[in-house]
Amino acid sequence: MFIENEAGSDLKHHHDEETLAFLRTEQVRAPYPFPYGFIPGTLAPDGDCVDCFVVTGLPLSTGELVDCEPVGLMEQTEAGFVDHNVVAVPVGEAWPGMQALRPALTRFAKEVFAGMPGREVVVGRFLPRQAALAYLKACACSAEG
Repeated sequence: MFIENEAGSDLKHHHDEETLAFLRTEQVRAPYPFPYGFIPGTLAPDGDCVDCFVVTGLPLSTGELVDCEPVGLMEQTEAGFVDHNVVAVPVGEAWPGMQALRPALTRFAKEVFAGMPGREVVVGRFLPRQAALAYLKACACSAEG
């Protein structure tokens, strides 16, 4: 996955999802609890690549590509559109479980865009690895584009 936003930062970086070129930065209302970015080669229902949190203590930086394993799925809508987040860990790293992460991820999702028009976020269920794998399969882009 491609890291756009570092853990602990309240800056949301935007990159071109095909070239990975930096586009712009905006300040958000809450710091990211974990490194956050997207999974290249996917297309989510919102028209962007699939979003992903990487649960790790590693200091991952904006612009890094990291090999990760999906471990869960956080259902979410933004402005009424499906905008789920895959939850992953770097390959070989331990996994604390979705229930341990639920409070921090829910709080972040509700606070990050609070009061910003058109950015209303609703958090749904936290689902296991199988749901994340099914979502990624449904969002995979074909070799033809």
